[in-house]
Amino acid sequence: MAKFTRKNAWEKNGTFDNPDLLWYAKAVAVMQSRALNDENSWWFFAAMHGEQMGGAKFPNWNVLPGPPNVPTTPLPDTDTMNKYWNQCQHQSWYFAPWHRGYLIALEEQIRQAVISLGGPEEWALPYWNYLGSGDQYKIPPAFTQKTLPDGKTPNPLYVTARYGPKNDGNIYVVIPPLSEACQGNTIYTGSNSATSKPGYGGPETKFSHDGGLSGNLESNPHNMVHVQVGGNDGLMSDPDSAGLDPIFYLHHCNIDRMWAAWNVKNHNPINPLWLGGPALYGEREFIMPLPDNKAWVYTPEEMTSLAKLDYTYDDLAPTTAPLVEKTLSQRLTKLGAQSTENIQEQNMDLGNNSELVGANAGQVQIDGSGAKTTVKLESSSWKNVPNSLMKASVSNLPDQVYLQLENVKGTRDANILSVSVNHQLAGHVSLFGLRNASNKDGHNGGTGLTFILNITDIIDNLFINNQLDISDLDVTILPDNIIPAEEKITVGRVSIYREEQQL
Repeated sequence: MAKFTRKNAWEKNGTFDNPDLLWYAKAVAVMQSRALNDENSWWFFAAMHGEQMGGAKFPNWNVLPGPPNVPTTPLPDTDTMNKYWNQCQHQSWYFAPWHRGYLIALEEQIRQAVISLGGPEEWALPYWNYLGSGDQYKIPPAFTQKTLPDGKTPNPLYVTARYGPKNDGNIYVVIPPLSEACQGNTIYTGSNSATSKPGYGGPETKFSHDGGLSGNLESNPHNMVHVQVGGNDGLMSDPDSAGLDPIFYLHHCNIDRMWAAWNVKNHNPINPLWLGGPALYGEREFIMPLPDNKAWVYTPEEMTSLAKLDYTYDDLAPTTAPLVEKTLSQRLTKLGAQSTENIQEQNMDLGNNSELVGANAGQVQIDGSGAKTTVKLESSSWKNVPNSLMKASVSNLPDQVYLQLENVKGTRDANILSVSVNHQLAGHVSLFGLRNASNKDGHNGGTGLTFILNITDIIDNLFINNQLDISDLDVTILPDNIIPAEEKITVGRVSIYREEQQL
């Protein structure tokens, strides 16, 4: 039986009547009382996820409105910063395992503080299940009170720079329909008929503090929640300030819970380069400070089993989505195939046989009113798509079709884009991580973010309505929030790919 059980933060209505939240608040205060250069401090742990100590604009720690009142001195020595800071893995197949180790290390610090205050030795981080029933899409009330239950002590869980999806201080999460990222019978990287590209856990990478392409779990709900909680210039909206907000760890606890639920039916990679982590590439190892100034080096392989880590969750039911893509058998039926029995969904492999079938003319700039562009389809390649739909059957599987927004660049993360193709919604993408990915001095050289949206259902609808004899597709991109005049978001290219499905 696991020693530590992570429970729902919305127990006792998400108030300080939930002892897990009250002990969390008191222990956060202990960590926040320590100096920035203390490896056991709140600020040091936030900097491990990401930090910005220079510059004049958000998320520069010098200009963040308190509470919390964020220190920017004294800095650790250079060797310590290089060893620990700016370590988080994003747009990477290491996304889930790195953050699991990060949670456990923070939890050790919090637990020691809880015990020192007379709390339970088995205390564990609660999770915020914003996909749950009732009011769970709202931030637990314990995070919105300015004082602890005594009415006098400042609440360490309260944050000023937390503005919400409408930037009015009302904090809640409205997730656009989840992809099949949360469903069973999917694979960690790559894609098959039960999961879209680039896969559940993210694309194969080396050390990736910032990168180009998020996996499905990272795309939605992870990135969506960050932006919807932080809003414009909120701590959660940028990786270099997100770890300062105490709700960050409850959000990631839920992401970790979703990974654990996914693992009930699905397997993690067995590739040695994933199991061993980026150190096998000769790059930085994953390392965390533990209480008493101990250093803990860990690998993704060591993160694959919660049971071996002595952890569990009170609920590991698979996350269900309000809307998921049709199964292959449902799709074949829609396309008029006669017999769809005995389809083995998980055995259909899309592999790496993508073919570019169209692209727009070049860079697109997104302003406050959004942007429109036309993707010209190359006839000799595109004709394969309607041909595959016309012949769709169990033995002739129809193509999948994807839209890519390539090399998206900008200076602010706090936005979500709605993407439509021929006036049909293709999906939503969160720009969390955009600023770092656009930085020419960053880990990926400033190439920006790339987003992949499965538009197969849209193409199927056009085919059924005899509207697929076309030479182009119209793409509309609309921002959820205002884009200030001085900000600039660009899309390097909008492209369409087809992929054959193979038995």
